[in-house]
Formats: sequence, structure tokens, C-alpha cells
Amino acid sequence: MDIERGDRIFLPGSAGEPTALKSKLLGANDVHITTTFAPGINPLESSSIGVGTIVQGPFMQPALQDAQRSGAFRHLPISYAGLLKLIADSPAFDICAVQVSEPDDQGQCSLGLLAEFTPAILARARRIFAVINPMMPVIANAPRVARSRFDVVVEDETPLITYEVEASDATSQRIAENLAEFVPDGATLHTGLGKVPQALMGALRTHRGLRIHSGIISDGIVTLLEAGALDPNHRHSCSVVLGSRHLYSWIRDWHDVRVCGVEHMHLPGVLAEINGFVAINSALEVDLFGQCNLEHANGRAVSGGGGVTDFARGARLAPRGLSVICLPATFGRSRGSRIVPRLRGGAITTLSRNDVDLIITEYGTADLRGKSVNQRATAILAVAAPETRETLEKEWFSIAQNL
Repeated sequence: MDIERGDRIFLPGSAGEPTALKSKLLGANDVHITTTFAPGINPLESSSIGVGTIVQGPFMQPALQDAQRSGAFRHLPISYAGLLKLIADSPAFDICAVQVSEPDDQGQCSLGLLAEFTPAILARARRIFAVINPMMPVIANAPRVARSRFDVVVEDETPLITYEVEASDATSQRIAENLAEFVPDGATLHTGLGKVPQALMGALRTHRGLRIHSGIISDGIVTLLEAGALDPNHRHSCSVVLGSRHLYSWIRDWHDVRVCGVEHMHLPGVLAEINGFVAINSALEVDLFGQCNLEHANGRAVSGGGGVTDFARGARLAPRGLSVICLPATFGRSRGSRIVPRLRGGAITTLSRNDVDLIITEYGTADLRGKSVNQRATAILAVAAPETRETLEKEWFSIAQNL
């Protein structure tokens, strides 16, 4: 496998992670790697990075702190649409790594579960390193690549990256029920991963004509389809399929899904034209201005914004669109409030107060549309945990004196 010093390499993440090539590429010396490895899905550690190699990507992971301090890892504070532009404005990659299905009778390999940035990069890449994995499902409307284009081929049957959602709890169910009231029949949805999106799929079973335009599709899509909630005359879109092995087997036979690149999913012009687009995201904490932190926990960088800002801003511009943030009002057993007067010291504002229409907790919905600064704070206070409201109200009174 010929890797040269100075090579620019693209290494996709999620279920498209080319696991059989991962250690070889990351361990190469003096190369520059761009990756979409995500925390909790594609583990990445400082010790895995080769000498003189620089890895960059839109997601930070706690295990990369040493690498970030040394400069071996560079966390890019950039949305998916912004990363696509950066890629287009930069020199072509020397190597694009992919994981694909076995070739069909025409010698075409499916990208299967992940398109994301890969189609745009493949169009210009100097060389393609491919893992042909028979476990990768062939999805009818996913991009394909001719096997003849591959410069390096590794045949491997390593199980694909999966994501198993924990069973929904009472808090997630209440949040989902509150949210479902704001999703009309015929809406187009973007959701992320986790308990609340999974619970929401159950809460939407009696809806009709729903459409999906989401960065990620996970197991909840099966619930909607089997309930008859999806528009049967629409081809639903995502850039990543990520979930259980059952989902990967099931999705082979669903021809009404399109797996496509970021250029078709995240661009503002695309999203702003979707009538009734509802973008549903989560946050670690929200302050009384409506600012949302999705990246820092206890002052430490643990993730990144990814496509969240693209979908939130697109939904705010779309006709009848809604940008929604869902979160439990407290941090589990500690009962510390996730609604705070101001984002805690050092925390990043991933979504500004201009990017959010609704904030939903298990205690209700703060509808921020058309509200003043003080009205927004009052609405957000009302969805905080009851035992935290008095303290938050006092903090806000002090803050408001200086506004």
C-alpha cells in the first residue's frame, strides 16, 4: 500500500468507516488526514496518530485532548456545508478511502450506508483505497463506484459500525410527546440520534404524509414506515444510515430511500426551499437567551456541531419551517440544571439564539418565535425543572438589569 509523505487523505466515518484500513492510514507518518469520525461511533485516540501526521475533522473526542494540544489533531469548528466548501476550495485529495459493497454484474460497488462527503471527494481524488465488504448493503439509490477505479483493494468482512439506542425512558417519552404536537401531517423531518428521536418515531405513528430529509436515518424509520406515517409517494433522503444490524438488513429492500452527498442535503439553498421542514436537534445545555451548547461538557470539548447548524438555519428560513432543540431539563441523577442563566464558563455557543424556534423539555415547550429577550427568558424558565426555577429567575433578574 503506497502512502507517500505529504499525502492528503480522506477517511470517512459513521457506518462507512473503512475499518480494515483505519490503523494503517492513521498510523502513517507525515500525512494530512481529514476525517468525519464521530464521538461514540468512531473512536479515535491520540496514540493512534502517526509521527508528524495531522488529523483534522469537525468532531472533537475526549481521547484526542493530547493530540489537540500537540497539534496532531485539529478540531475544525465548521458545519457540514462549510466543510464541503472548504473541501471544494482546497487541492484534491491524494487518497480517498471508502468501504463499499461487493461489485454487481456491471462491476459497480455501492457506497451503501454512507455518502456524506465521499461523492464530492471521489470526483477529484488522485487515488482510491477501497475496502470491499460483503456486509455493506447495496442500497438502490446510493452512489456507486466502478471497481476498476480502485487503486488499492482490501477484501474484508469486518462487521459494520452500528449504533444501538437505549430504551426510551419516561423523560424521553414526555419530550417526544411535547414535540409531536408541533409536527403537522405532511412535515419534512430532520432528526439526530438518541432516545428522544427514537421516542419521537413512536409518538408520530398516527401522523400521515411525513417526509424525511435528514443527515442520519436510524432504526426509528422502520416504526414510521410500518405505521403508515410516511408519504408513500416520496423518496426520503439522508447522507448516512446508522443503526442496528437489523436496520442494515431491512434497508436493502426499501427502495424509497436515497443516500446522497452533503451537497444534496445540507446546503442552505436546498433546505430553505423545503416547505414544512422541521429540524429536530439536541443540546447539552441551553441558556435563558436561547443559546445552545452542543459541544462542551464541564468545560471540556467532547463533540462538534456537524450538520446541526445547517439544518437549524435551513429550517428557520424554510416556509412553515421550525428549528427545534430538545433536551432533558436536568443532568440525570445529579439533577443539575441543563437550563442555565448563561452558558457556563468556557462553553461554546454552537447554535446562536437566532437559530432556535422551540426549546422542548419534559416540562413543556418554550416557543421563542416573535418574543423579546425578556419574554424568551420567561418562556425558557417555564420548561426548566421546577426546583431550579426560583434560582434561575433570580439570576435572570440580575442579568436583565444590564440589558
